[in-house]
Amino acid sequence: MSDGVMSKTTALHDLSATELLAGYYGKQFSPSDVIDDVIAQAQRWEPHLKALYAFDPDGARAAAKASTERWHNSEPIGALDGVPVTIKENVATKGVPVPLGVPITAATPAAVDAPPAARLREAGGVIWTKTTMPDFGMLSSGLSSFHGVTRNPWDTSQNTGGSSSGAGAAGAAGYGPLHLGTDIGGSVRLPANWCGLFALKPSLGRVPIDPPYVGRCAGPMTRTVDDAALMMSVLSQPDARDGMSLPPHDFAWHDLAVDLRGKTIALVTDLSFGMKLEDEVRDVAVNAARAFAAQGAIVEEVELGFTREMMDGLDSFWRARMWDDVVKLGEAQRAQVLPYIVRWAEGGANLSGVEVVRGFNQTMAMRAMAAKLFAEFDYLISPVAPVVSFAADLPSPLDDPAIPFDHILYTVPWNMSENPAASINGGYSSKGFPIGVQIVGRRFDDLGVLRMAKAFEELRGPQQPWPTPPR
Repeated sequence: MSDGVMSKTTALHDLSATELLAGYYGKQFSPSDVIDDVIAQAQRWEPHLKALYAFDPDGARAAAKASTERWHNSEPIGALDGVPVTIKENVATKGVPVPLGVPITAATPAAVDAPPAARLREAGGVIWTKTTMPDFGMLSSGLSSFHGVTRNPWDTSQNTGGSSSGAGAAGAAGYGPLHLGTDIGGSVRLPANWCGLFALKPSLGRVPIDPPYVGRCAGPMTRTVDDAALMMSVLSQPDARDGMSLPPHDFAWHDLAVDLRGKTIALVTDLSFGMKLEDEVRDVAVNAARAFAAQGAIVEEVELGFTREMMDGLDSFWRARMWDDVVKLGEAQRAQVLPYIVRWAEGGANLSGVEVVRGFNQTMAMRAMAAKLFAEFDYLISPVAPVVSFAADLPSPLDDPAIPFDHILYTVPWNMSENPAASINGGYSSKGFPIGVQIVGRRFDDLGVLRMAKAFEELRGPQQPWPTPPR
């Protein structure tokens, strides 16, 4: 479906945000109708997925009722009025505690909405639930000591990825069209990859966030590129709380047309270290590059230049940062955190200050690597993750805290270099499991990445039906 044309057989919970808004304008249905259907879908799926935190059906229905009244009076308050939205647990929403995936955090209700939640609410989005995340957001897995195991709708024995695990599951399961995640090393792109969604990790500072941090971004997770662009038009509005945010801009987020002729694209497949790239994943990335080349883009396979030294340096810095939190915990509290996280953090206990600084300085090497590449190319295409899938109850594909990041090597450089990067479904494994393609652009070219993703969305061919709840 496109251009606001809706199938009479499509359930309301499966409609895109642009289709819902067209329906509201045409008075075909109301926000109250939609939230009721979304809640019913979530209730069918949740016993199998466990994607939700702070699920508030009564509050959702009240917000949808207010939106319904506004639409009845032809007075919508913003670009998302009446559209269901989920928010990742670590993005504060007023009145809801922020446990960060662990059972030891004080259950203190957040005093105010964080910037992304505030923008979505101001635009009329119906924030009806939060979504799950793993311990401290430091796993690309759906495993949490507080939330339990969040499972993948495509195959509930398999992992969603993380740390925006609940958002990934919710998007694939039809919990409405718009989902907000965060990403510091791949945390919107990895679950989008394994759940068949589209996700954008914006340029650092494009979406104001609180608290800001090196490489940390908030971004949309949706089924369509158009819906992500719609979210970005709202999320990218300024907020003074983020001292790392970019200046306001006047991007035409709705204008996703692009001429691919002459666009230069670097194709990256195998890296020189880390997990072995599975053939089915490589094939999807290569086929995406061929699709662009067939439209006149100039594609060249290159070596990225990302090294073990870079990854290990960042790992050391992150371990030390995590150990600073873990060391403050009492023995009883520490015992409640996932053992994998504690063992990983303990690796930072004996690092010297010089070693930690050297580790952090590898982010500068990643910036230089990216600057060199994008001086020659407009965009980059690569896999999102090296493996098709991994078991739902594992903290990582390798399940080894000594080498915790060997599956995020395609995603993490772009957080440190601050480039916009997207994951879009590019195909399926022989077993029907989704496989994503990553599209990366120059710093600040968020709109260009969306345009390239939209072009690929139109080139990639028919998609498999979304999963349905077990009966």
